[in-house]
Amino acid sequence: MNASVQRPPLLARINWYWTFQLAGWGALALFNSVYGGSTQLRIVIAIACWGSLGGLLLSHLWRGILRRRGWAKNGLRWKRIVPSLALLSAIQTASVTAAFYVMYPPDVLRGLAWLPGALLFWFGVFLTWTVFYFTALSLRRAAHLEAETLRLQLNGREAELRALQAQVNPHFFFNSLNSIRALIFEDRQAAAHMIDQLAGLMRHALQSGQHATVALADELDAVRAYLAIEQIRFEERLRVSFAIEISAPDIGQVRIPPMVLQTLVENAVKYGVETSPDGSDIRIAARRASPSDGTSMLQIEVANTGALREPGSSTSVGLRNAGQRLQLACGERASLDLRQQAGWVYATIHLPEQACT
Repeated sequence: MNASVQRPPLLARINWYWTFQLAGWGALALFNSVYGGSTQLRIVIAIACWGSLGGLLLSHLWRGILRRRGWAKNGLRWKRIVPSLALLSAIQTASVTAAFYVMYPPDVLRGLAWLPGALLFWFGVFLTWTVFYFTALSLRRAAHLEAETLRLQLNGREAELRALQAQVNPHFFFNSLNSIRALIFEDRQAAAHMIDQLAGLMRHALQSGQHATVALADELDAVRAYLAIEQIRFEERLRVSFAIEISAPDIGQVRIPPMVLQTLVENAVKYGVETSPDGSDIRIAARRASPSDGTSMLQIEVANTGALREPGSSTSVGLRNAGQRLQLACGERASLDLRQQAGWVYATIHLPEQACT
């Protein structure tokens, strides 16, 4: 079976070294042709092309020397570069002079007054080539370093997300086992049904653990299954209502970190229902907030009747992880707030709709 191979972008397939080599030396040939004199134009163009061709060859050989000797790794070393450039300019001047003697009559070049100017010109040309080459190398190294830094940051973020997820799943699992343990001595049939629900929940937890984010609709389904399990345990003490914004049918497709909403609901059950003889009302709402700067924001809220109190260690880990995972997956604008108001405890998630990865 032939696997389709995705071709890299066009810009990545271009050999930029030879592109700039041909463009640069071609431009120099054009310059020398224009300013080389109007008489015997064909000879002027031929000598200009000969000079650029020789410069192309010498610069390529010079590049090989820079790379083989490692001179291109640690920046310009003028004590090595200047003598080499002087030698290159001398070779190039000799080559162009030979072309003059071949193509022009012997009496055209008289004396040596032209020699210093020719040497200085070609020295300047090779010096400019070398500076541009080292600049291009520096920019490429900077781009590679930036790409490597970004890759390490992404790998680090993924590892951190996986570590946090690994802490959340056992927390959720053992809470559910405690619920089954409490029920198994009272109603075995209900306990068996509860185990089936738990199996579905764990399937969701394992599958969602393979991704940094999941759809809000899937997370809500898992929360409903979890609350169905807890409803068997707490019966009328657990009173649940959902308020999902029906005017936005695509709100269920917004991506959030897996098990974040589950953690908030568990916290509401633990500190709202378990600690009160009369139980607690739990409200779960999701709506779009009015953007202040044009960014569409999603607000997910889990509220329960009761009061804020010092959380236990497991819940503290869950809430702290939920906040960290929101920041990692959805950016700095994502937040998790916990507050008390008028006999209710509110845990509210704010996140940009398009920010989660």
